[in-house]
Amino acid sequence: MSDAALTAVSVLLLVATLVSAVLRPWGWPEAVVAVPAAVLVIATGAIPLGDALEETGRLAPVVGFLAAVLVLARLCDDEGLFRACGAWVARAARHRPRALLAQVFAVASVVTAALSLDATVVLLTPVVFATVARLGARPKPYVYACAHLANSASVLLPVSNLTNLLAFTESGLTFTRFAALMLLPWLVAIAVEYGVFRRFFAADLASLTDPGASPTDQGAAAPEEAAEPRMPLFALVTVGGTLAGFIVTSAAGISPAWAATAGAAVLAVRALARRRTTPRALLDAADVPFLVFVLALGVIVRAVVDNGLGDALGRLIPDGTGLLALLALAALGAVLANLINNLPAVLVLLPLTAPLGPGAVLAVLLGVNIGPNLTYAGSLATLLWRRSLRAHDTDAELGEFTRLGLLTVPAALVGSVVALWLSLAVLGG
Repeated sequence: MSDAALTAVSVLLLVATLVSAVLRPWGWPEAVVAVPAAVLVIATGAIPLGDALEETGRLAPVVGFLAAVLVLARLCDDEGLFRACGAWVARAARHRPRALLAQVFAVASVVTAALSLDATVVLLTPVVFATVARLGARPKPYVYACAHLANSASVLLPVSNLTNLLAFTESGLTFTRFAALMLLPWLVAIAVEYGVFRRFFAADLASLTDPGASPTDQGAAAPEEAAEPRMPLFALVTVGGTLAGFIVTSAAGISPAWAATAGAAVLAVRALARRRTTPRALLDAADVPFLVFVLALGVIVRAVVDNGLGDALGRLIPDGTGLLALLALAALGAVLANLINNLPAVLVLLPLTAPLGPGAVLAVLLGVNIGPNLTYAGSLATLLWRRSLRAHDTDAELGEFTRLGLLTVPAALVGSVVALWLSLAVLGG
């Protein structure tokens, strides 16, 4: 096949894979289309088998890490960690909508950073729905906060997002160095989101829907649902130990995947011994089809990059890592994330920006993590969040979602990039 034909095949297969992942026809897992597409790019010669195996091998440790974190988050949910967080939010808010928003922001930001954005959209969002129903609050500001913070608040740690894991591998940074450089951008992004949310949802935050209603009237009819769950200390200590393990393993030059696996194993052994889970449930929590999808997507994206996209984007990459260059890289990451989803975007941009140093890699990461709040299809997390909404007989209006994104994304992106530039100036790149 000609070079032009190989480029066309690669692009068409990437588009088909992404459309399938977004729409999931007949409820198919993402891998149903991605795996045959990856086989086709190899069979047509768009990517040599050796390069495909090399790409798979590069992504395998990251995918293993992701599997361990997914299992850890699910086991924490089984232990009642998220229900306890919901109870704490309700107690701290004291039926004050604005205080409730602040508490949801705090919990969602910490959960996203420590247990990944998937934990926020899949496990925390239903808890937030239940909590605001008990308090008689209008749910929209709080559940929208879960979606936005799953993206924006996922910039802090390498474990917070699959895109972070990929960037962490390319950056050459240690776990603590990565977190130190991203701490200020993380805080700025959250602060911008919070400020915009307070104004955008001012009417919803003005009062409770029925301030005088009892908890039973507001959706917590069953006494056992109204009873406040206790914080599961064992799960909390395990998560803390796992985060400490990330720091230790990174400093020792060992893959942090081992720390994630150890944390998941501790909770898994306890849950199995107490018959709170089964091996099949643990396998389901790892979401093997999604892991296979990530590997297949990596092969397809590599084919697209090698057949022309890499050269085209390379001409858009600025020289240096000054403030304007970092802003340009973040903007490029945000635009590409909204065009082709943030996971392919980071796979495309990392090889092009890694030679510029960790500052350039982190700027791209800000773009692909914060940028997806602009559109439904910007990240898989947002798609998962919409499923949670539909499960509660509601949905996000496209116009409203986009207006909120237009108010938050540019401001959060510029603010966080300036914060990154300052962190690099103070701490060094």
